[in-house]
Amino acid sequence: MQRICFLLKVRAGRTEEYRARHAEVWQEMREALTASGWHNYSLFLREDGLLVGYLETEDFERARNAMEATEVNARWQAEMGGFFEELDGRRPDEAMRPLTEVFHLA
Repeated sequence: MQRICFLLKVRAGRTEEYRARHAEVWQEMREALTASGWHNYSLFLREDGLLVGYLETEDFERARNAMEATEVNARWQAEMGGFFEELDGRRPDEAMRPLTEVFHLA
């Protein structure tokens, strides 16, 4: 099982709206994530907009590709794109770059 952690930056002034949107993630999106192999997925948001994501999956690239193939992901990414800084024309899910794990205590 791979443990994946990534960082994104929510725009200033959009953190409360971002929190509210994630309090009501579409059931269809939740089901697609699970079916695509995203497990134990969490998002943590600091007050300054730093977003830390964590998930576990058998194969991150396969899980990402499976989500990319869903219609619900296209809609979700289109709605979420405006919340983030420094996407450089990418969707938020494309901008997720896993951090290198340097320690793990099991």
